Amino acid sequence: MKALVYNGPGKKEWKEVPQPKINKPTDVIVKITNTTICGTDLHILKGDVPAVTQGRVLGHEGVGVVDEVGAAVKNFKKGDKVLISCITSCGSCKNCKRQLYSHCDDGGWILGHLIDGTQAEYVCIPHADNSLYPIPDGADEEALVMLSDILPTGFEIGVLAGRVKPGDTVAIVGAGPIGMASLLTAQFYSPSKIIMLDTDVNRLEVSKTFGATDVINVADGNAIEQVLKLTDGIGVDVAIEAVGIPATFELCQKTVAAGGNIANVGVHGKSVELHIEELWIKNINISMGLVNTNTTSLLMKTVQSGKLGASKLITHHFALDDIISAYDVFGNAAKEKALKVILKAS
Repeated sequence: MKALVYNGPGKKEWKEVPQPKINKPTDVIVKITNTTICGTDLHILKGDVPAVTQGRVLGHEGVGVVDEVGAAVKNFKKGDKVLISCITSCGSCKNCKRQLYSHCDDGGWILGHLIDGTQAEYVCIPHADNSLYPIPDGADEEALVMLSDILPTGFEIGVLAGRVKPGDTVAIVGAGPIGMASLLTAQFYSPSKIIMLDTDVNRLEVSKTFGATDVINVADGNAIEQVLKLTDGIGVDVAIEAVGIPATFELCQKTVAAGGNIANVGVHGKSVELHIEELWIKNINISMGLVNTNTTSLLMKTVQSGKLGASKLITHHFALDDIISAYDVFGNAAKEKALKVILKAS
């Protein structure tokens, strides 16, 4: 089969690799029908995730059809259409019992990280009964790809961890896919303002159509002043960091109000400066983490009902074997006006 292989920082290749096999009776082999590229994949290619070794098949999102089933799998059979979760969970360890699936003793974020992932024609999914979701009949399978990672990530690590509540003012720093996912799901809680901050003019304009009440171009150089002006000098109740660089975390620290919450969603490859000398007296809560995907079923219902427009996040389509071109587009998002790309297998 063909797959996208990581060959070290800055190096990737679409090449022939061995087709995965059932390793344990709880495994399932899925034939990929739709997958995508994540900002985390770009971080991997920059060398920000050293646990990813050369030769790894990348990708942790997608939908597909069950091709082979391990003897102990109870919930799925060959031919079932399934959504692949970016988080693998055994369902029985101590952390899984706490719904801390991202820290499963025999799973967590392993796809495209510690084991071969979904940017391939076939993928092996461990602990399939707890790591796959059946796709309802008639579902928009491309839209459901957004449920593998970005929507639960934006919702759980941004909105829920940030404690968004009715009437809040929310700043989302970064209008990429994760920021947009946070924007869409924050609206479940009716905040009074959602301020999107980015340097990409196109993404800021798109965010208005997704529900942002205000947008700020950080390239103008006075983002902090603009946020304070929009909040009567108080700052925001919730600042969601959705990029993963020191400057954006700094912006969240400078714009959060007393009693507010900073929810860090971005993947950071470098250390940041924490202004504890300023924040301690402001009663600030800071959260961060890896998605647990314990809201995937809830989000699937909202997508199916039409209440959550997941398909709006998709801007480009490619054939799976044209994945190198897709990476070029996704990696030049501002120029290409790209959010999420869909890679469709033939």
